[in-house]
Amino acid sequence: MPIHTFKGTQKWTGNLGTGTSSYEAYSRNFEVTTPGKLGILGSADPLFRGEVERINPEDFLLNALSSCHMLWYFHLCADNGITVLNYSDEFEGVMEFGDGMKGGFTSVTLHPLVEIAEKHLIGKAMELHHLAHQKCFIANSVNFPVHCNAIIN
Repeated sequence: MPIHTFKGTQKWTGNLGTGTSSYEAYSRNFEVTTPGKLGILGSADPLFRGEVERINPEDFLLNALSSCHMLWYFHLCADNGITVLNYSDEFEGVMEFGDGMKGGFTSVTLHPLVEIAEKHLIGKAMELHHLAHQKCFIANSVNFPVHCNAIIN
């Protein structure tokens, strides 16, 4: 089985002078870098004292699920003679919390809106979303259901 390794660096940039001396004493900001790629400015979700304009870990996960599905879908469409002209996805994830703020995602739903050139292949294009989900590396790595409610025109 082939193995591919991914590497990157995450650096906390939120020391406001006293480190993590108290829950309120530090910023949740961090930077993510991947060799040869643009950096990402991250933080916690505002619910956890993070900055609203920065990407948070939950955003990373949902973006990864959506983009992995999309890229597999494009591959499968190209292999099946279907030309995708436009694609967008308004995805949503449900996270639940238990005792002590222990929580996790219970489901994610992708809502791809796809425009294809070959209108007579809409049925096949819909089928390929199911196959893209089966092949998605990220969806295969999570322990909650990922649903896909696609619209193709």
